[in-house]
Amino acid sequence: MEREKLKSLIYILLPILGTVFVCWYIAQSTCDVVYSDYIRLVNSYLPDVYDLKKFLVPDVLTRIPINYLERIINVEFFGFSVTLDRVLGAVGLGLAGLVFGSYCKRRRLGLMWFVILMAVMFSLNKWEMITNGSGWAHFLAFAGFYYHELVLDRVWSGEGKKGDKARLCILPWLIILGAAGPYGASYAAVLLVSYLYCLIRCGQKGKKEEQRWFIAWFFCALIPLLLYVLSNSYVVEEHAGDTGRPLWVILMDHPTFPIRFLLKSFAGILVGGEELTNWMNSGLLSNKACYGIGLFVICGYLAALWMNIRYRLYERAIMPMMLLLGGGLNHLLVFLTRYIFEKESYALNSSRYTLQFQVGIFGILLTFALVLQIEQKFWMVGRTLAAIFSVAILLGNGYTTYHELEMAPYRKEWFEARAERALEVPKLTDEEFEAQGDELADFFEYWNGNDKIRNAYQILEENHWNVFREEE
Repeated sequence: MEREKLKSLIYILLPILGTVFVCWYIAQSTCDVVYSDYIRLVNSYLPDVYDLKKFLVPDVLTRIPINYLERIINVEFFGFSVTLDRVLGAVGLGLAGLVFGSYCKRRRLGLMWFVILMAVMFSLNKWEMITNGSGWAHFLAFAGFYYHELVLDRVWSGEGKKGDKARLCILPWLIILGAAGPYGASYAAVLLVSYLYCLIRCGQKGKKEEQRWFIAWFFCALIPLLLYVLSNSYVVEEHAGDTGRPLWVILMDHPTFPIRFLLKSFAGILVGGEELTNWMNSGLLSNKACYGIGLFVICGYLAALWMNIRYRLYERAIMPMMLLLGGGLNHLLVFLTRYIFEKESYALNSSRYTLQFQVGIFGILLTFALVLQIEQKFWMVGRTLAAIFSVAILLGNGYTTYHELEMAPYRKEWFEARAERALEVPKLTDEEFEAQGDELADFFEYWNGNDKIRNAYQILEENHWNVFREEE
């Protein structure tokens, strides 16, 4: 009994410790300064965060509505703090960890598997999203995705709790329309495919009442998705550096481009893209070897998919298959949004995409864990492959985290330099600003108009927000 209580505590404690670790990393690698996407946000929504005209726009759903409420709280109580957003992102990771803790506890999976899952969850291979801050809601959205899949898994396996059916009705509306943004596409697609499968299976078994519920849940996912697509149709896209060539033209010139891009995107989830790039630049890793790493990860997907089918795992636990499908879709979606740059190196910007890509890794690991649990005589080759893949993921993510911790002091120095420079921007004369324009654009990672950089910092200075709080 005491052992079970200890395990239950670990399922809660590890996600909390992971959240604390990410918050500590934020303190070691950043300081509170507006840059990059925040310059656009300041110009778009500040100083009047209560202005409904800025909220009631046709593409509001693409702007992630929960940001409006958080922005009001941030301005009123924290003086528009980027650090607050970063911490909220860490909390979102922690919530996702708690969801997996709940799942592992209910499925009675070994603590070893949970430790590996948490090592991936809190790996610093997603450092760019963690340090940027403006994407904090994405971390919350993914926690929502996992929670929805957990609830569906519970209902599908006949272990549903009171209120689960209502949750499955409400969750897509809250997540897709409130927090998911573009990530809602893969989430909704996975839900729709899963509900169709469940609907067919219930029909085969003659479960009419369950069929009606799955029809209702199907439309509860479809309608919010269509509303988001409608809102997204009003967006004016701006892509700096895209070639403007359609995909079919690119394929005519470079038929292997999608394969090379996808192989590198899969490689970047085993070892961070920045680390792989450094290895290739220094000659320690060839392009072909990088493709080989990607192929290794794809083999992990295929092995997990085969196990799900061979042992009919999806009939008793649907969440692993949903995660596998979601991970694969995310790789495809990143390619479809990034092929316009015609650079396979974009696939190795994995610190931006890891939140999406790691979904499939979770599916692979949960599949291995569940199959080993239910199939005691699981063939030796299968056990060996599961062990090799799990160790490789653990080592790859561990190395990436180690390297990022080494980089943290240098990133902090860069942020501190930005903070000092930001204080000077509003005081620059027109001549000085024009002379330094290109340099400032690179320094603050904002290339959509130098006048917007100065305007953003002037707004912050006038209201004594962010880096100008100390001057109040």
